[in-house]
Amino acid sequence: MAITMAITGRREVREALGFSRSWGSRTLAIAVALCCVLGTGTALAGGGVAADGPGERRFCTTTTQAQFRACGFEKLDDFHVARAQCINISDRNAKQECFDTARQGRVEGKQLCRAQRAQRLEICGELGEARYEPSFDPADFDSDYRHLSNPNPYFPLTIGYRWDYAGSLETNTIVALDETRLIEGVTCIVLNDKRYEDGLLVEDTDDWYGQRKNGTVDFCGEAVSNFETFPGDNPVRPERVSTDGQWKTGRDGVPTGTYILGTPRVGDVHRSEFAPGVAEDTVRYLSTSYGYGSDPVLDQHVPRALVELFCRDHDCWVTGENTGLEPGAFTNKYYARGVGFFLGVDRETGKSVQLVRCNFDPRCAALPTVTIARAH
Repeated sequence: MAITMAITGRREVREALGFSRSWGSRTLAIAVALCCVLGTGTALAGGGVAADGPGERRFCTTTTQAQFRACGFEKLDDFHVARAQCINISDRNAKQECFDTARQGRVEGKQLCRAQRAQRLEICGELGEARYEPSFDPADFDSDYRHLSNPNPYFPLTIGYRWDYAGSLETNTIVALDETRLIEGVTCIVLNDKRYEDGLLVEDTDDWYGQRKNGTVDFCGEAVSNFETFPGDNPVRPERVSTDGQWKTGRDGVPTGTYILGTPRVGDVHRSEFAPGVAEDTVRYLSTSYGYGSDPVLDQHVPRALVELFCRDHDCWVTGENTGLEPGAFTNKYYARGVGFFLGVDRETGKSVQLVRCNFDPRCAALPTVTIARAH
């Protein structure tokens, strides 16, 4: 995941449909398929490549169709793996229940594939039909994170900065480490993001960000470890169960993402990550001059005291973010100058995650407290 905790997590969506296996091999298959779509031409049935024709330039839509087919094969794979498990159950009633669950999972999986296709097509309508092949030239990036030439005040990448967030069910701790990773020649800083439920670790991620000299911050990838605990565990100790959601610029042909622009305008839209089937977040800028009372829609479900603490000069940025992987989910994210992300609100449910502590800005001493409920 990116720097904020997930209000609706990718893992939770898959588990709700009964899928829990790693996507690693499928990700590679999807990436290979999309290379054929996004390359220099359109793939032919016989394996050759033709030059783009006048009617073959709807790259975003064609990519969506390729993903839809990949999704269908993935759900079929899940179904047959579930059947393989059911076959080995000796109890007749339990076996029948297992097969029924597998069939229902396939039905729901197909529904998810269709919903994802519809969501991705809506995103294509915003982004346009051009290929997604952003430049990732090391000459455009800074390499010394102690002396950045043009840091983004709305997404500070300062070594040692720490942000603590809390939502209704979970907490996050994010730290900018004194550590970098060289990715395709670009020096990316590492931000470690730990997410907890009921005080137990559920995700530990290293996010990699690259600072462009024009103020824009690239999202270069993330190394994800997902953890779970299970009934009967003694002692209760989170187990690493998957790396779902991880990706890296340049690996398997995955391009870089634009996490946040240096000088955005209202209406700008871009992908913050595009690893098909794994991470597909899209960002649009709703305001670059937000303060409480300036926009009734953006004020919805927003803690007034929190916004007035950071946005009294009406200089906060607000983005609206969604993903092709989670149909219907849409999050408004609020950014303050000098602090970065301080509030995320699920537009449909009103659930939020907000900054409760930081170690570098005096305003954080006045942050309101948040009550966290138990997840179970």
